[in-house]
Amino acid sequence: MGLAADLAVVFVAGLVTALATGVGALPFFLVEEFDDRWNVALWGLASGIMVAASLFGPVREGLAYGDAWLLAPGALAGVALVAAGHAVVDGVDPDPGEYERADFRKLVLILGVLTVHSFPEGVAVGVSFAELGFADAETVTVAGVALPVLAAFMTVAISIHNVPEGVAVAIPLRSLGVGEWRMVWWAVFSSLPQPVGAVLAFAFVSLARGLLPLGFGFAAGAMVSLVATEFVPEALERGRDLSGGGRREFVAGALVGALAMVPLALV
Repeated sequence: MGLAADLAVVFVAGLVTALATGVGALPFFLVEEFDDRWNVALWGLASGIMVAASLFGPVREGLAYGDAWLLAPGALAGVALVAAGHAVVDGVDPDPGEYERADFRKLVLILGVLTVHSFPEGVAVGVSFAELGFADAETVTVAGVALPVLAAFMTVAISIHNVPEGVAVAIPLRSLGVGEWRMVWWAVFSSLPQPVGAVLAFAFVSLARGLLPLGFGFAAGAMVSLVATEFVPEALERGRDLSGGGRREFVAGALVGALAMVPLALV
């Protein structure tokens, strides 16, 4: 495939992760409320997947393509991007309930904030496709396209992570009486920056193959930082009224997620 075709494949993968956010709103077609235990377990599942995938995937691949001296600054840059994103998001807290009343200027503002929030996740997806088209890359065929194993795992990991995020967006909209399909749309809207970030990251590592370790380090740093600063606090917040503060559900989900990534270490 040429670069244009590769970019299209990466964009579709990023779009899949964004659409997965809409899945978080689907339970509200059937029930009025979503059990916090499942919410916490999903955050734990996503955390286990992300941490294990970063170790078995980007870190290992980065070391395979270069020395740790490029991997380390890349990881620090990924952490810095997430920290910068949190600094911006902490300054502006868009209420999902406002989406239904927002005018054009407000929607632009909300999208800008969500771009900072979602961009690192898209970057992780894009970098995971760095071996797309490599003759010696381990691949898995999806819809007739040979994808790097790491890319397939990462796309699934981010998609799973986006499901509870979709629930988080849908809950306040449900309380405002917003229709189910509109909740799905706004949930997907909140993750639309991810395919953009995926394409930009992939284009960068494709044009600068010598900096692959830097890119892999960036993805790993961003992923672990997201887990530490977003997934874990969100899970504990959701589980604060559960027995044990939801820690058992979170740990159980994290262990399942980590074990699910073991095959990535074997390829």
